[in-house]
Amino acid sequence: MSEITTKKVLMKKPECALDLGDGSERAFYVNQDYILHKLQKIHRGISLMYTYYPKDKEWPVRASIARPQKTPGGAWDYPYEDYFPYLGGALGRREDEPFNFMKEIRRHGMDVVLTITIDPALTKEDIIPLAKDLRPYGRLLLRVNHECTGNWFCYTKRASYEQIADFFVMVCDVMHQYAPNVKMILCAGMYMQETGKLEMEDIFLEAHKKADIWSGDNYLSLHWGWPGDVATKETSNYAAYDVDAVYERCKKTYYRLKEITGQDKPMVLSEMNADGDVNGPFEQANYMRHFMELVEKDKEKWLTAFTLYQFRDDGRLGLEVTDPNNTDVGIEQPLLAMYRQQLHKPFYSMPIETEGSIELPAKLRWGGSEDAEGVEINCHFNKQPHYFELYFEDELIDMNIMMEFGDFWFYKAPGVKVIDLMPYFFNNPLKKKADIPLRFFCPPADGLNKPENGDPYDGEDGDWMTNTYTVLPKLPRIRIEEEPVSIFKHYK
Repeated sequence: MSEITTKKVLMKKPECALDLGDGSERAFYVNQDYILHKLQKIHRGISLMYTYYPKDKEWPVRASIARPQKTPGGAWDYPYEDYFPYLGGALGRREDEPFNFMKEIRRHGMDVVLTITIDPALTKEDIIPLAKDLRPYGRLLLRVNHECTGNWFCYTKRASYEQIADFFVMVCDVMHQYAPNVKMILCAGMYMQETGKLEMEDIFLEAHKKADIWSGDNYLSLHWGWPGDVATKETSNYAAYDVDAVYERCKKTYYRLKEITGQDKPMVLSEMNADGDVNGPFEQANYMRHFMELVEKDKEKWLTAFTLYQFRDDGRLGLEVTDPNNTDVGIEQPLLAMYRQQLHKPFYSMPIETEGSIELPAKLRWGGSEDAEGVEINCHFNKQPHYFELYFEDELIDMNIMMEFGDFWFYKAPGVKVIDLMPYFFNNPLKKKADIPLRFFCPPADGLNKPENGDPYDGEDGDWMTNTYTVLPKLPRIRIEEEPVSIFKHYK
């Protein structure tokens, strides 16, 4: 590979993006290196779920710790939601949760999708610090007080629905003024067949108009009694739905939103899955396969993205379930292999398009997982290699780099000198000569966007809020070997 031609590429929006939930009241956060190893590909975004009630006396202790239940009850039978506490805002702990996870997500080439349930009694002055927290995190999606037409979340017990709607509008105004890089998601009522309207559509009309993105949560099956009971034929705290009917309901929600607002905005489903507690692990995978195939086959392309809830779950709502002996360990479910196959389909993939030649060193722009510049080279293989390694030397050692090879993604953290790309071939053995492109992208090494001068938390708006720029000085040294270093003999 003495003569290497470098090309400029651009990563763009897919036909339907996939986001992945990572941690909630039902599970701990799982690091992005582990998830990348299991799924072999990045998502558009990673969804985190937190709660913020800074004026409560128990705050910031997690609700289930502050007020432990003698017998398991509902996940919301607490003074505030049992998500992990958001430690920014009034506390100002920007090196703690969720910021440490947000930085890791962005280093790994994905956008942050942040859900926060917030005390609706807070004022504009209380929300401004949250907006300033989020300014350095690029194209962040923020969902506030989701499922707000329900009655299960703690914030619905503190305020009327009119107050909750007004609160969302206020948060939108604050974010748009102080953190214009943040796009606001309203996750509210879904379409009701019996009325032809959305749940509480009049109450939340102005909130729908103010939001940047429309959303809903609608599971294909769900055991909402978890962890208080076990779903059996003799219990009742669960349901399974017709997948086609759920799909049509979600679609009608989008078209109804267009009708009542006179607007057209991205539509996402912020929580989607089938529950293995209800369907069992095999039918859980079949339910989700059918739903994802419906999305792909629909020529109307009304859905911008959905979030698979979630990667690892203490119940059976995950690609993995948590090992009860060790919460650091996940047990893979049949859903994972099915979902990984769908994730790698072109329909759900961020397309990478060649834009022409480029010379190194090259200044590359990272705008997010749906808008990023990279460098492509061609790798030639005469047959199945035994070694395929990248050696990062000199100024490359401290760089943060994401690499895509044959739709298989690899990550190089700052300080790492060698990356082994052979795992691609473990499930994709070569049977003849092949030319496969290798692409390099440079997300921010510390996960943050910063202006050249000034404070990113309280400075002037500008291009820095959505774009970072990194110079790729040269390519890594590439080692391709088509024979083992040494063997005694071949075994049949």
